[in-house]
Amino acid sequence: MSNGTKRIFVALSGLLVTLGAVSLTAAPGAAAATGVPAVADAWEKSPVYVDPAASDQLSGSEADAIAEKIKDADKPVFVAVLPADFPKQDLFQKLRTETGVTGVYGVRLGDAFNARADGAVLSNAAVANLVTTYKDVGDTKTQLNDFVDQAVKDARGSAPASWDDAAGSDGGTPVGALIGVGAVLVAGGGATYAVVRRNRRRKAEEQRIALEKLRVVVDEDITAYGEELDRLDFHPAEAAADDTMRADYERALDSYEKAKSFMAAAERPEQVRAVTQSLEDGRFSLALLAARREGRPLPERRAPCFFDPRHGPSVKDAQWAPQGGAERSVPVCLADATRLADGQEPMARTVTTESGERRPYWEAGPAYGPWAGGYFGGGMLPGLLVGTMLGGMMASPAYGADYGSGYGDFGGGGGYDGGDYSGSDFNPGDFGGGGDFGGGGDFGGGGF
Repeated sequence: MSNGTKRIFVALSGLLVTLGAVSLTAAPGAAAATGVPAVADAWEKSPVYVDPAASDQLSGSEADAIAEKIKDADKPVFVAVLPADFPKQDLFQKLRTETGVTGVYGVRLGDAFNARADGAVLSNAAVANLVTTYKDVGDTKTQLNDFVDQAVKDARGSAPASWDDAAGSDGGTPVGALIGVGAVLVAGGGATYAVVRRNRRRKAEEQRIALEKLRVVVDEDITAYGEELDRLDFHPAEAAADDTMRADYERALDSYEKAKSFMAAAERPEQVRAVTQSLEDGRFSLALLAARREGRPLPERRAPCFFDPRHGPSVKDAQWAPQGGAERSVPVCLADATRLADGQEPMARTVTTESGERRPYWEAGPAYGPWAGGYFGGGMLPGLLVGTMLGGMMASPAYGADYGSGYGDFGGGGGYDGGDYSGSDFNPGDFGGGGDFGGGGDFGGGGF
């Protein structure tokens, strides 16, 4: 912190002691352009927004206290207090689209309350239960505090990074951010605030290290796939090529480019799922193309070989048990099926563990969950990995928050995880819970 910043900070701290509290959210007297964009803009900086026209329902200090509670919990929970005449039609869908963050959204609209959430963060049933429990609490402060207390316990994922970014940096720390920090310190919450930020930095560093280790494995996969494309030696203009072959080849090339692009853009381990999913799609396209060129029956769409997805699509299921685990049926390529039938060990994909030794990926660290999830996504993965080290890690409650969900019984819904920015890329049918405010009498009685 620069000397000038320190002087401002000390002065502001003294001022805060004198005045008691300073609001971080929309001040009651502040002029603001109401509407969905205004709410979304405010939510980018803080989890609680109070419309100026509804400032009599929740004071600035009360809103700040709820906002700090959400930030301390590090959960993607958004709260808004809006006037009764705020446009109601498709309100939640518009708020979610404009904000673009996978999370839980609670809105107090006049005297009514409702909430919705992305399935990756909170199930529809959980949201509906929260709304049923708290919608009839008449006092806004009590209602929102009680709702947030339970929502942050239940929600998966982490808070959006923009809430940290809004605090500014040393070279140009905004006065508003300094006031916010001073308010936290004066309220006695400085230690908690520091711990939360330290934990976030630690988690980000752990994920960065995990991604770098995983990048080595994924780059090997991409390279192996590129070599398969070269070995195929297919030319769209060759005499025997037809439109179906060219379409297979084009899909295979598209998968290759997507995999490289997704990996280049990946910032967290869970984003690797998109890479390996693309490679799996591409390998099936190559299998179709090879069968057409050789005049063989087209292969059925099957999962890749469990032991090493680089072996290509599986041809059958075989019985196998990990060391010390129960036997289960796994998809295998022809070579590994033969080895198992002969009583030999399969040709397993090995990776470097934290101890530095090479082990099969199912005996490695948690970052390999997203890697395997792209190849064996959905409900298949839990059955394949049950009883393995990786399977045990993925079954823990904390795994979804750190490495994403969407692995069948191992986690919640797929797609973006809590706190991720997805923009308009979300399924309104999966963004559920308590309905909306417009046109359907969602709240019973007078309804809207």
